[in-house]
Amino acid sequence: MAAPLTVEQTPFSVTLRESTRTVHERANDSRFMVRLLDGELTLADYARLAAQYYFIYEAIEAASDAMIDHPKGGSFVFDELRRVPALAADLEFLIGPDWRTSIEPVPATEDYVRRIRTVAHNWAGGYVAHHYTRYLGDLAGGQVVRRLLKDTYDVEGPGALFYHFDIESTPAFRKRYRALLDSTPWDTDERVRIVHEVRAAFECNIAVLADLG
Repeated sequence: MAAPLTVEQTPFSVTLRESTRTVHERANDSRFMVRLLDGELTLADYARLAAQYYFIYEAIEAASDAMIDHPKGGSFVFDELRRVPALAADLEFLIGPDWRTSIEPVPATEDYVRRIRTVAHNWAGGYVAHHYTRYLGDLAGGQVVRRLLKDTYDVEGPGALFYHFDIESTPAFRKRYRALLDSTPWDTDERVRIVHEVRAAFECNIAVLADLG
């Protein structure tokens, strides 16, 4: 059962987590991710996923550039989280030097990127919704994929750099991020909108995985 969206006493980070738990689990249980984590897919299959991430993170990090001076959104611009350079290095390793001309977005990725561009450049809550959905997932569950790449495919450096963050303590960073979610002065209506946009972001991720699968 989703947590009530307008309980002021509940920290916003808790409301976000509880209100999006079901859709989050659906993303984790997608056929593509299950097969990847079971070691059933090839490294080339993972490269297809990394290519979609490249387009998605280009869009999110362009939104970061647009939000950097925003009184609310700017607090969530963390240069140490940026993934595009790591993805570029990974794709060169996984695909080859011509990777830029070899990759293309699946239709769901095109829709995802379009939504990020629509809601995350001028609305701080929309930016935070997509930022939270992707980056906190990378810092948590994404580390399972990092171990998979090492143990199953013997890929630890280039090819898996996407999951390597230049952060001294991941748990401490996640705690800091949640505290920032809680302390940013969102009003009740804004919190509800952000929760809905996080759900939409998860649905975008689910659609991408379905297209890949």
